[in-house]
Amino acid sequence: MDCRNENAGQQGAEAGPRRGQTRLPARILGISLGVALGLGAAVAASAGPVDGKAARKLAFKPKGAEVTVIDLPFLSEADRKGLVFAGEQQPYYGAIAVAPSEGLISEATLAAANYHDVESARAAALKGCDAARKPDGKPCVIAAEIRPKGWEPRALQLSADATEGLRSDYGRRGGPRAMAISESTGRWVVRKGPDAAAQALDACTSASGASDCRVAVEDR
Repeated sequence: MDCRNENAGQQGAEAGPRRGQTRLPARILGISLGVALGLGAAVAASAGPVDGKAARKLAFKPKGAEVTVIDLPFLSEADRKGLVFAGEQQPYYGAIAVAPSEGLISEATLAAANYHDVESARAAALKGCDAARKPDGKPCVIAAEIRPKGWEPRALQLSADATEGLRSDYGRRGGPRAMAISESTGRWVVRKGPDAAAQALDACTSASGASDCRVAVEDR
């Protein structure tokens, strides 16, 4: 079985995250691990940017994920354990969508990962799954959600790659700098210099093609 993966991963401060689809081995959803407990909904986007020091305090560790398996009647215990294992291999935030009429072992099953919140990952996973499922089947549903270990509501949420970028590309020193992100695409961009915020926004919009880019972290 294949679990397709749509990953909004990192390309660095210049280009921001890459997007693409890869395939996980069919056996990945057959390995037995425990099922994680459910978590609450993600927090809304911060009203305005925070500085680098505050962002580092709000960010979770970039490695490690917790998986919430949704209680769906067609999932077997083996399916649930497989979803946990598959989800733990993905960078947060993420979601796994499944076509109910086809079950977990299907070309339609898709994991969307490395977004800045679960809601955006859910939307991407459902879109990709519905595009790949059999046209006469039921619409896809979310079977699992992926969050960082120890997740709790916080004023800032960044993808695993953007969290790494906050530590490396953004850094602790270097004068004016800004990180812009797009929730809908998982893109992020870091720019430095007098016009860092404006440049980061422009680069984010250009790279993602999205209209929701915003400055999430800024030091002046």
